Amino acid sequence: MIDTNLRDGLAEAVGTFALVLAGTGAIIFNDVSGGIIGHLGVALTFGLIVMTVIHAIGDRSGAHINPAVTIAFAVAGRFPWRRVPLYVVAQTVGGILASLLLLWYAPTHQTLGMTLPTVDPLQALVMEILLTLFLMFVILSTAHGAQERGITAALAIGGVVALEAIFAGPITGASMNPARSIAPAIAAGNFVHQWIYIVGPVLGAALAVPLAWGIFGRSMEGLAE
Repeated sequence: MIDTNLRDGLAEAVGTFALVLAGTGAIIFNDVSGGIIGHLGVALTFGLIVMTVIHAIGDRSGAHINPAVTIAFAVAGRFPWRRVPLYVVAQTVGGILASLLLLWYAPTHQTLGMTLPTVDPLQALVMEILLTLFLMFVILSTAHGAQERGITAALAIGGVVALEAIFAGPITGASMNPARSIAPAIAAGNFVHQWIYIVGPVLGAALAVPLAWGIFGRSMEGLAE
């Protein structure tokens, strides 16, 4: 029998694999095809895959598929800190495997869907903090404990991801997710400015916790689960 923790870790790895494969794959194939998918198509791809993954594994692992989300759930007291390393490792490995697969499909693509800022690094950092703060705020207000599950969570969270990718994608790539950024960086062997996409999302997600408490109170739904 597979241990419950291992099942959750496998679910997070598969979910993040799907996120990186579809999302960064859309970026790569858009470049290869001469722009057929377009910026809007790429943004919607990210939102739709997040929505789909929440439906698929939300009842199993909570469908965090993002180290920043897992850490913020732990900060909020909804998720045990002892389980954070398992989730973060699983998410990162899942993302890397997806990027390596995409490298096989597009070996000459220079960035493999990396997130790269087109503005000053400090401006990019602030934007990533704000994007992830708002994303995590929506997650906290719709999730059941530490689980993103159900149609409401899927629509709200997937919608926020798509929305933020539409308007902020040209500025920072709208990562909001260290695993989503680290994976293609490793596959491409290019780590320039990647610190932005680790520090920004983790800090932004953590800051969403006191914001949610300030608006809804510390006893907001699911907090004690």
